[in-house]
Amino acid sequence: MSDLLQAVRGMNDILPADAELWEQFEEAVRDWLRAYGYRPIRMPLLEPTPLFSRAIGEVTDIVEKEMYSFEDALNGEKLTLRPEGTASCVRAVLQHNMLYEGPKRLWYMGPMFRHERPQKGRYRQFHQVGVEALGFAGPDVDAEQIAMCARLWDDLGLTGIRLEINSLGQAEERSRHRTDLIAYLEQRSEQLDAEAQRRLHSNPLRIMDTKNPAMQALVEGAPKLLDYLGDESLKHFEGVQQILKDLCIPCSINPRLVRGLDYYNLTVFEWVTDKLGAQGTVCAGGRYDGLVAQLGGKPAPACGFAMGIERLLALWQEEGHNYETPAPDAYLVHQGEAAGRFAFRVAESLRDAGFAIHLHCGGGSFKSQMKKADASGAQVALIVGDDETAANAVSVKLLRAGFDQPAAQTKVSLDDLAEHLGELLFPMEDDDGSL
Repeated sequence: MSDLLQAVRGMNDILPADAELWEQFEEAVRDWLRAYGYRPIRMPLLEPTPLFSRAIGEVTDIVEKEMYSFEDALNGEKLTLRPEGTASCVRAVLQHNMLYEGPKRLWYMGPMFRHERPQKGRYRQFHQVGVEALGFAGPDVDAEQIAMCARLWDDLGLTGIRLEINSLGQAEERSRHRTDLIAYLEQRSEQLDAEAQRRLHSNPLRIMDTKNPAMQALVEGAPKLLDYLGDESLKHFEGVQQILKDLCIPCSINPRLVRGLDYYNLTVFEWVTDKLGAQGTVCAGGRYDGLVAQLGGKPAPACGFAMGIERLLALWQEEGHNYETPAPDAYLVHQGEAAGRFAFRVAESLRDAGFAIHLHCGGGSFKSQMKKADASGAQVALIVGDDETAANAVSVKLLRAGFDQPAAQTKVSLDDLAEHLGELLFPMEDDDGSL
């Protein structure tokens, strides 16, 4: 048996080729969020366990079965690796009194942790972009956040993502619906699976989101929360729909869309796709007006969403987008002790001028180094030997076709090297458009 240690199951390494794709995605996300006035916030990965049991709800799957929680061996404090970001963000906002100056638009990006059965698109360490708007009460922010997502899909060239929306109303409306829903389900208890039986009195609304084929007819006939909404809740929901209509963003109302966290109210939404198998939700969110007060703050409205980076990247690659690592501008080869020291000066002076230079390390013959230079994809090899070092110069060798040069290799003084390399790699057009 090998002694080689492996990563924790469901917590994956992101290797350079994939990490570069992640960075390209993250850069696009930052530009997108900046365009809507959202500012970054960074919260700890580790939080007090009561933060999540109070915010998410003690009878949710996350709190009951999925959180990585432990007791601090030094002081006995109960701690949890964050399973989601909204509770942490709201905690930070309250702790630092950020709403004192008015409403805030915030975003964060990073890993979350849930002890689930790993499968494609669902991991124990997964990554999210979270967006939170705190202090805004109207349907305009709900609709704007949905419109933000539509724009990101367009920016990334993603297709086949559809929008589903619903309203969970307010607490008193959900309470009336809950009473009737429990009565309906109790009369048909023999049709409930074990999970639904467990949730019947603790969280019956989650039964409406069951994926069990045998229960689909049962939940279709259950009382619908939309029928219990009062005038204000309906007005808010209609306001969201009107803005989406004005923006030509199609959506469907899904009365079974309830979300898995207790803190939601009014608008909830999901962006879903059929291209990722069972893990079809790529972005989800909604309004959570009660959470600020629930965590000890002065009551304030709030709305937000989170998107799974792994799932969006899988879709992005499905659309044919893959990152190609850019080649360096030049590969610098050298041989000899003095030449090696001079090569460092050459490389740094060119980097000062803005070039990407791959300096060969590890020794080897000129022949072997030139093979690596060619394999790097660089357009140019820079060669430093004893002669070049003595002359304070560098030999420039063209590695790719397409350069209109009289010789394949030229010796250039270090003082002129940056200008020469720039003219080689980035030739200027003449006034008539020719090179």
